[in-house]
Order: sequence, then C-alpha cells, then structure tokens
Amino acid sequence: MADTFGKYYRLTDWGDTHGACLEGSIEGCPKGLYIDAAFIAAEMTRRAPSADVLSTQRRESDPVEFLSGIDTEHRATGEPIRFRIPNRDAHPNEENRHVIRPSHSSYVYFKKYGITDNEQCGRSSARQTACRVVAGAIAKLFLREQGIRIWSEVVATGTPLREGDSVGALVRGHIEGLPAGLGEPVYNKFSARLAYAMMSINAAKGFDIGSGFEAAQMSGSQYNDIQNPDFSFKSNHDGGVQAGITNGQEVCFTVAFKPIPSVRFDQQSIDFDGNPAVLKGSNRNDLCVAPRVLPVVEAMAAMVIMDFLCLNTSSDC
Repeated sequence: MADTFGKYYRLTDWGDTHGACLEGSIEGCPKGLYIDAAFIAAEMTRRAPSADVLSTQRRESDPVEFLSGIDTEHRATGEPIRFRIPNRDAHPNEENRHVIRPSHSSYVYFKKYGITDNEQCGRSSARQTACRVVAGAIAKLFLREQGIRIWSEVVATGTPLREGDSVGALVRGHIEGLPAGLGEPVYNKFSARLAYAMMSINAAKGFDIGSGFEAAQMSGSQYNDIQNPDFSFKSNHDGGVQAGITNGQEVCFTVAFKPIPSVRFDQQSIDFDGNPAVLKGSNRNDLCVAPRVLPVVEAMAAMVIMDFLCLNTSSDC
C-alpha cells in the first residue's frame, strides 16, 4: 500500500479503524516551529464525531499523543514528529464481516489482496483521515506565520431518499495569501498536486479549480483573466493558478464527494462467494462527509503548500 504523502513535507501513517490506534510520522517540519497543541486539538475536534444528526454514533475524542520530534518548549526539533491517536470505540460489526459492502472497498480489496473479511479493509476507512489532520494542522501553523490562510465551506449536499440514507456533498476550498511562483512544470504543477491530494480523500469523486467545469462552456474573451498595469487581475477564472503555477491570487477549488456507502438500513448484496446476502444497516457511519471532511480538505491543501514551499527553500526543510 502507498502510505506516504508528500516529498519534502511528508506524512507516513499506519493503523486502521478497528485496531488499537492510528500512528504517523511527519518529516520536513521546520526546526523551531512552535507546535500549538491547543490548535491541533481544535482541528481534531472539527473532524471528530459529534452530536450532529449526520454524524456517526461512534465516539472518538481523538487526543493526539506526540512521541518524538517536539522538545519540552513545544518546538519542532527537526527530527520526524511521531504521534499516536488511540481508537477508544472500535467495535467490529460481526454480521457484515463477510458481506460485500456496495461501493466500498470490499470487492476491490478482494480482487487486489484476496481479502474476504471486511475487518481487514480498515485502511480504506475515513478514520485514517485523522492522521492527515494532525499533519495538516502542523503545516497550518507554519503557513500562518507566512500569512497564508486556508478555509473551506460546504456549498451543497444531496437529498436523502429515505430515513437513514446517506448523501453526497460539494465542498469549496480557499487558499489566501499564497505567493506567486509555486508549482513546477510540467508534471509537478500546483493544480495537479492539489487535485491529487483532494482525490486521495475518502469518497472524493470530482475536483475542479477556478471556474472549473463551467469553463468548458465559456469563450476565451469571457474566461481570460486580464491584468491591470500594476499586474493585478480583473478576474480569477483560473482560480489562482496559471500554467500550473500560482499567480498570487486566491486559489479556489471545489471537491465533489459521493454519498457514504454505508447507510442505516439493510441493503441487498452478495458475499465473497457470490451468494445473495444482506448487509445490515448501522448508525456507526456518517450520513454525509460534511461537515467533518472540511478539516481534511484543508489539511491536504496545507500539506501540498508546505511541500512546494520546502521545494523552493529545501535547505530550510
């Protein structure tokens, strides 16, 4: 499995949704960066289950235990930052262990790895995104010092067909304060790396930047971002990225998430031998990725930016 994201600012994580814990290692954090534990905890709370009707009934507070890479004054030492997040409410569903979960990882893990037990598919669980939020929060702390702000919002959700049904969501991300010049032609474009990062998030099915898919129905005279004599822009259809390189404008992008495959009523399916089977409904899954996915989207954007900043000043990372 590919368990590492990033080249210079790099997260490697391991563990799964039903194990004892998730763990990770962050490389490339600038030495001396103040690691604000309260900020990291707040980001983890945004991702953690809540009392919201759409949220899972699984209860995980997600405290982060740092094992190395941070000194007694809460500053990064320059060594890898290793951390652990315990799983405190892991209860495997025995009824569904050998039933293929529609539109989930069951069938493809079976074909790729020979797995016939859903409890061995835990790396595909959205619980893994907790590790991303830790690495993203630390990246945000550094970016904040550079005047770079990342935020996101839910702009649309689907409509359930019945009680207990799941729905999709459309999330828009914003990156403010980016300098011009991040991105490397031709195969390491900023927009390409951002798309890769977003599409690695569980349930992500679509990505666009700037005017995105709407651009396919526009003319060049409508779309082109004309500049003023002082080099400022009259519009931002390119979403802050031209030729794969940031131009100093706000980077705005959109990610489409499918409905979460697990619903709260029974579904007809098959087992790993192809026999008809029933997948039992459960309330231990969210009914929508939103709003819990917002800190994950922001975390992945932060890691992409950190990677490019480290590329520009690799001697400092």
